[in-house]
Amino acid sequence: MRIPIRLRQVSVLSLIIVSSVVGTSKNCSAQDESSQNIEVVLASDVKWQELNPKRGDKSPQAATLWGDRNGKEATGFLVKFIDGFSSPPHIHNVTYRGVVIEGRVHNDDPQAKPMWMPTGSFWTQPAGEAHITSARGSTVAYIEIESGPYLVMPEEEAFDNGERPVNIDQSNIVWQDESSTNWIEPSPSSGNQAEIAFLWGSPHKVGLHGTLVKLPAQFSGTIRGTGSTFKAVVIAGESNLYQSSGKGKVTLTPGSYLNAKGKAVLRISCDANEDCTIYIRSNGKFTVASKL
Repeated sequence: MRIPIRLRQVSVLSLIIVSSVVGTSKNCSAQDESSQNIEVVLASDVKWQELNPKRGDKSPQAATLWGDRNGKEATGFLVKFIDGFSSPPHIHNVTYRGVVIEGRVHNDDPQAKPMWMPTGSFWTQPAGEAHITSARGSTVAYIEIESGPYLVMPEEEAFDNGERPVNIDQSNIVWQDESSTNWIEPSPSSGNQAEIAFLWGSPHKVGLHGTLVKLPAQFSGTIRGTGSTFKAVVIAGESNLYQSSGKGKVTLTPGSYLNAKGKAVLRISCDANEDCTIYIRSNGKFTVASKL
């Protein structure tokens, strides 16, 4: 039976959305710099497909954000479950990572007691390990694989690839602020501090890593990346991405995706009513800076 691992990890919820900018000539140049090479996929525009057409309207649905889950490359996609969904025991041919966006997810071996992970929780599922996946409430999660295709296979084909699963409830994620990491620049306001949590990979080396970034309500600022890869998915809250060339802002709801082509320079704000959480996949350091 799998023992859930509740790790106290450093959350870096730094999405590529940098906030509200006043219309000065100085800000205009920053605006032009920030948004000219950003691909945006809104949650409202994704195309859903049944993962298992034989199950009809009870089948989980998937929507690819980047890559190709039926091909061989790395891929990120959304998966949606109906309330009360529970899979039979099964395995996958590849390891995947997941972040809960909406509802609650239980993902564990078939004999495990339910561990209902809410929005902002993180888990990994090793290739070859038998498990079940269940949902409570209308549920959406972001799933990421390093190579495809992503296949569902019968429990009888289980194998041990040497990896062990991780389940991290949102309440067990440890966030770092400007006092404990230089990835968060000092805030001009004590009540406007962003935080991050490192989930996987080697963030302090040149290599891929996954991080959560939490932007407080009423946040306005920038996120700047140094790597060649910078992909972000909104997990919670409503953010605004400010674009260049007079395009104005784009409102990003949970499930929306951003891809910065080249070094990321993003201007973003967070809705005044709740914190915003963003998952970032990057191969270099990024910094989050707030502005009054």
